[in-house]
Amino acid sequence: MQKTLKYLVIILLLFGALNSSAQRHKRAQNLIQYDYKKLHFGFTLGINNLNFNMQKNSNTITNDTLRTLHSKSQKGFNLGIVSNLRLSKFTDLRFVPTLVFGERHLYYGFIDDQENNDEHIKRIESTLIDFPIYIKYKSARYNNFRTYVIGGLKYSMDIASQDKIDDEGQEIVKLKKNDLMGEIGFGLDFYLEYFKFSPQIKLSYGLLNLLSKDESVYTQSLNKLTTNGWMLSFTFE
Repeated sequence: MQKTLKYLVIILLLFGALNSSAQRHKRAQNLIQYDYKKLHFGFTLGINNLNFNMQKNSNTITNDTLRTLHSKSQKGFNLGIVSNLRLSKFTDLRFVPTLVFGERHLYYGFIDDQENNDEHIKRIESTLIDFPIYIKYKSARYNNFRTYVIGGLKYSMDIASQDKIDDEGQEIVKLKKNDLMGEIGFGLDFYLEYFKFSPQIKLSYGLLNLLSKDESVYTQSLNKLTTNGWMLSFTFE
């Protein structure tokens, strides 16, 4: 995850540097009155990479046949609607309800009676409806380009949660339906002839324990599960 994110950040920075260099000569500005709008709307598309922060139950891993436990991030897709309220010359308040399709994998390594390794994979699919509120702080505009940082909180509801479903002996890992996350990121605004285009990267950190406990070894081996991940978005406003 860290290596992929590093490459994405480098690409965004290079993209911005190249664009800024290309605009060093004064040129006609697009959408001159755009930044003076009190309220405007748009939409966003992107990809996400979700994972877990785990707090393991060391007693279960030591005393049971379970020997190893780790998680692996997976790619997903997201789309949302942007509502932007201008607060000042350099500050906006944004509400971006978003539909997120994500997936995470948990890997359990067991030792059987013959001392052979037996790895079980638990695939956890989520369909999230996010309700984030952000503060966006923008740099001064240079021709048709500016940078910004963004941060805030979001409430996330997993409509695919199986927390209240009888697993009928399948021993699935259940997650709670509701989550609260902190987010921070940065992006670039490009003022094109008819609209503004903004690539953006955000990091998300879950604040609540999502683990729904039952009697299976898959949940007894964990004390806590929180979400973390990144999201690369392309916004059209």
